[in-house]
Amino acid sequence: MDNRTNTIAGWVLAACGAALGLSIVGGMWLHSEKPEKPGYPLAGAVEAGGAAATPDVPIATMLATADPAKGAEVFKKCGACHTIDQGAANGIGPNLYATVGEAIATGKGGFAFSDALKAHTGKWDFDTLNTWLTNPRKFADGTKMTFAGLPEEKDRANVIVYLNSMGSNLPLPAAPAPAAPAAANATAPAANAAAPAANAAAPAPTTAKK
Repeated sequence: MDNRTNTIAGWVLAACGAALGLSIVGGMWLHSEKPEKPGYPLAGAVEAGGAAATPDVPIATMLATADPAKGAEVFKKCGACHTIDQGAANGIGPNLYATVGEAIATGKGGFAFSDALKAHTGKWDFDTLNTWLTNPRKFADGTKMTFAGLPEEKDRANVIVYLNSMGSNLPLPAAPAPAAPAAANATAPAANAAAPAANAAAPAPTTAKK
């Protein structure tokens, strides 16, 4: 092999070595680690194994199975500010004996209710109590009550039936009837029944006489 051939072979090997080296260095420089959570979070998306949030059950449905004894336990959260026995004095908040069915922000031995609560008319019925106990400040922005509310439906239902048992004893509202099945399901059998009739109406094939 002459010198010229050796020179060309040397340059080829050198070029291959340089390309390999650049590839290794570039890979190290541009290396990126796998993100802990790929992609972007989507509002309202549910992660694997999780459950989608369910809408609130009507309070009348929850009251049907509520337990006053459990409500008495929940009411202990309110005991720092409220009394509930008949004839007991007001505390930081008003005495709550016979509250269910009473007018909002009136009576209670002259308790000084906030103007925000006085602005509400009507009575402490079951639905109103449920709304109030869910988020007092949302119900009456500016209320003196600092309690954040009861986020659990069953806790609200239990404490409402307990309050009702303490001097009110009003009949519980009837639970709403379950929703009717979707209309789409009712129309499906009719569509399926129409198919045989259409097939029966098709003319029978004729055979040519020989």
